Amino acid sequence: MSSLTMTDEQISATRAKVIQPVWVRVMHWTNAVAMILMILSGWQIYNASPLFGFSFPREYTLGGWLGGGLLWHFAAMWLLMVNGLAYLVTGFATGRFRKKLLPITPSGVLHDVRAALTFKLGHDDLTVYNYVQRLLYAGIIVVGVLIVLSGLSMWKPVQLYYLVMLFGDYPTARYVHFFCMAAICAFLVIHVLLALLVPKSLRAMIIGR
Repeated sequence: MSSLTMTDEQISATRAKVIQPVWVRVMHWTNAVAMILMILSGWQIYNASPLFGFSFPREYTLGGWLGGGLLWHFAAMWLLMVNGLAYLVTGFATGRFRKKLLPITPSGVLHDVRAALTFKLGHDDLTVYNYVQRLLYAGIIVVGVLIVLSGLSMWKPVQLYYLVMLFGDYPTARYVHFFCMAAICAFLVIHVLLALLVPKSLRAMIIGR
């Protein structure tokens, strides 16, 4: 009986080590690839009609010219939309978002920001997100929805005129799209830096444990 009990405990311990389930890892890396393709091709499209007084370096763009950038952008768009929608539906259906991202409180965020700045923020239990992570991940979901809606309004401004009206007008939708892209780029930089600072989190997103 004791050997059976030990076996059960060992099984439970092994299961508890699974930090990122397969569906999260697959969708995470698919989203990463799609976002990078969209950003690089988006920079190519931006360079054809800049909003500000600068252009992105050609070596960091994708597509070679406006038409090529558009083709890459639309291809990656469908990948991101389908995978992103599946991620949202699965995240809500499984309760992962509620468990991982809530609650988010100002006091909790301020506490964890101070802890992070003084290098006292713990990462012992990767199954629990700190308040900074919760805010970043919840925020990037909102940004992702906004960038898709603004992108669709720019793609089909006549057919999807109601989306254009949601942002006020077409030029405003372009600015919203640009600043959402900038927010995603900032998120990716922070995300990668944190993964490098806590290597076990990167390992968990690769092998799940």
